[in-house]
Amino acid sequence: MKSMLKMSKRKLKASPIEKKSNIGNGSQSIHNFSEAEKVKFRSLLLEWYDEKKRDLPWRKQALNPDINQRAYAVWVSEVMLQQTQVATVINYYNKWMEKWPKLQDLAKVDLEEVNELWSGLGYYSRGRRLHEGAKKVVEELGGEMPKTADDLQKLLPGVGRYTAGAIASIAYNQVTGLVDGNVIRVLCRMRILGGDSMGQAVQEKLWSHANSVVDPERPGDFNQGMMELGATVCTPKSPSCDSCPVREICLAYSKVENEKQKSAKKILTNNNNAVTDIECLTDSCPLCFQDEDKWEPSNGVENYPRKGKKKAAREERTDVCIVCQRGQDGRDQYLIVQRPSKGLLAGLWEFPSLLQAEKSENLAETVLDKACGASLQTAGQSHHIGEVVHIFSHIHQTYVIQSATVKEGEVTLETEQPPSRWVTKEEFFECAVSTGMKKVFKAYEASLSSKPGSKKIKKTPSKPDDKQRSISCFFKPKASS
Repeated sequence: MKSMLKMSKRKLKASPIEKKSNIGNGSQSIHNFSEAEKVKFRSLLLEWYDEKKRDLPWRKQALNPDINQRAYAVWVSEVMLQQTQVATVINYYNKWMEKWPKLQDLAKVDLEEVNELWSGLGYYSRGRRLHEGAKKVVEELGGEMPKTADDLQKLLPGVGRYTAGAIASIAYNQVTGLVDGNVIRVLCRMRILGGDSMGQAVQEKLWSHANSVVDPERPGDFNQGMMELGATVCTPKSPSCDSCPVREICLAYSKVENEKQKSAKKILTNNNNAVTDIECLTDSCPLCFQDEDKWEPSNGVENYPRKGKKKAAREERTDVCIVCQRGQDGRDQYLIVQRPSKGLLAGLWEFPSLLQAEKSENLAETVLDKACGASLQTAGQSHHIGEVVHIFSHIHQTYVIQSATVKEGEVTLETEQPPSRWVTKEEFFECAVSTGMKKVFKAYEASLSSKPGSKKIKKTPSKPDDKQRSISCFFKPKASS
């Protein structure tokens, strides 16, 4: 392993690749890399990566001589980076590794601590599965991380094909490819894959390419190089093709350049050196644009990749009640309730909330109805604040905010599940609450401010509509004595 860490960075010398004008012979060859192109790809990408790679904390951790520690560090980073920007992840990653520098440290804590640190990062099931995985490694695998991509995927909860490939190649130097959003974009453009990038045919081709082009001596660096290229150069919008290290073997780039030459009338039909269209000659090729798609010259390389139609996010409206009481120390306290251990935002804390879709006759079965009780007189003293919109990946959520101020002791918290408690403002922002709930609290604070020019939140009519839930719905009456 030491020899692997000290491996010299070799630069491959590749013979010049002959430019092909009419590519494609009926066997989907246009979508494949030749052996010469693979060698060129590795050489150009690694040389660029060595010079341009960003200084990121997990890349330093990946050099740790302890193979188990390397794998843990890469695992944490790759899970955090799923559907999250690098700039956002850096601070969370540093806090995580400072608090739980070893996998055994993570396995000792409870999920509540994990949720608190993860708060604001989104997709909270990721943190929960990391925690579950750490406990499994310690309790069932003798504290040793699985050592191959196949075992990583098979034995660790939440570790899919991509994450397994990343850990195996970066931490263990296993020669295996990976496919994430950045790699999809790079490979689709390089081989003009115009079919649905998430469809079976294109996905199979992408994984085939990823495993065949990966550098056999530096698989981890090559995979990171592809992701780095997609993140910094081959971006979704306004890619920097002029500074791309592999543009000479990128078919999308070549196609764009050909289109430019055509439009400038620099190519003559009687010119033997003219470059013809770059296109696949296979009938009904599942890797090409489908019937409903077409090449848009103005989009350039951004024609690739193509995605299938995304299912529209469902609309939800949720009533949220911010209940405030003055504590014995004179500070305001707010009632929060813990969500169920499974489902959306599992285990996080929130203000008492109910979906407006729920019918009043079923309120006795709701989370809040089981969590707390209050007198109807108290519950009636409410104020409508406004609305806050928060977008989840699959839900367009509108929080309809109401507030109620009570005296200490007027709200009785039940001891049964789900848990509920009173917290100060500072404690609220330190505990495991979602970004949506933080928006709700900030909107509440803004409503208390009378400063001119302060940002206003969306107001609904002063007279509640038929769908507006009475504040009494959030609570059940105290039993009469």
